Amino acid sequence: MEEDNSIRRRRVCDHCGKRFTTYERVETIPVVVVKKDLSREPFNRNKIYNGVMLACRKRKVSVQQMNDLVDSVENEIYNRGEKEIKSSEIGNMVMKRLKNLDQVAYVRFASVYREFKDVNTFMDELQKLLKQ
Repeated sequence: MEEDNSIRRRRVCDHCGKRFTTYERVETIPVVVVKKDLSREPFNRNKIYNGVMLACRKRKVSVQQMNDLVDSVENEIYNRGEKEIKSSEIGNMVMKRLKNLDQVAYVRFASVYREFKDVNTFMDELQKLLKQ
């Protein structure tokens, strides 16, 4: 994500002649997440990353792939230009990407995110996945 939201510049000090690098970042508006209970909290990409990491545990998904997924979700959120987003929308963004990345990780994430109450709910989700 660093390369998506910043510009790297090489500069030279006018006084001593030494070269150095600066990074210019695009300023983004702070985004607030509206949770199921209607409480609000600042957007935190680490929450998404932790959920993705748990879902991908013991799967052949690299750290880079997980970072790319989280970067993609974060970019989509900020590109909307809205001040608030529902946690359910974030969850759907993550699930859509996990489904394409690793189906087992997708089912793991969905089971927690959608709060599967029993085995039948879990099986229904698996059946939907198998039909696709």
